[in-house]
Amino acid sequence: MPSGKPRVTGLYAIADSSYLAADQFVPAVRAALDGGARVIQYRDKKSEPGQREAIGRALDALCREHAVPLLINDDVVLAALVGAAGVHLGRDDPDIGAARAALGGTALIGVSCYNELGRARAAQAAGADYVAFGRFFASRTKPQAVPAAPELLRAARAELSIPIVAIGGITPENGATLIAAGADALAVIEGVFNQPDIRAAAERYARLFGGCSNEL
Repeated sequence: MPSGKPRVTGLYAIADSSYLAADQFVPAVRAALDGGARVIQYRDKKSEPGQREAIGRALDALCREHAVPLLINDDVVLAALVGAAGVHLGRDDPDIGAARAALGGTALIGVSCYNELGRARAAQAAGADYVAFGRFFASRTKPQAVPAAPELLRAARAELSIPIVAIGGITPENGATLIAAGADALAVIEGVFNQPDIRAAAERYARLFGGCSNEL
């Protein structure tokens, strides 16, 4: 990773349109940041393009205030348009090289690797800044996602030098097991953004990493 590029670690909160209406993204993300989120991903499969751009710009400004990177799910064009810190790529998204060409060397590029260590090796070799594995537990957001085991994190930790993100049904109660197995960050959607008190929910995850305040 180039010097100065933020390392993905801690609570990785995914603000998802499955749980948030368009006007809820900014206050919800602010609460997650105040609770200790160290990375924010904007994932929106519902809003129109113009609305997604407006939300993306507002979230980017908010994340910059907190010195936390904003990543855009799937959409390299939107990430470039709003000046986000980077993008998260899935199996059917543009490859890492195309994303890097569009976003530049300082962008954070993450890749979903599901339960495939080989995919993670290839992603690191292609210049990814982090990889994500999962689901590790039952997930209502993606119930059909392939299962992964903590042993995968241990194997990945032994081989990879880039950060490792765990995702899928993670709670404050089961997250410590994944950190112990090698996860640098825990990616959470419902556990943060489908809770009555988002800040308090984020704090519970942040405590797993030894802190719960993200205020400047």
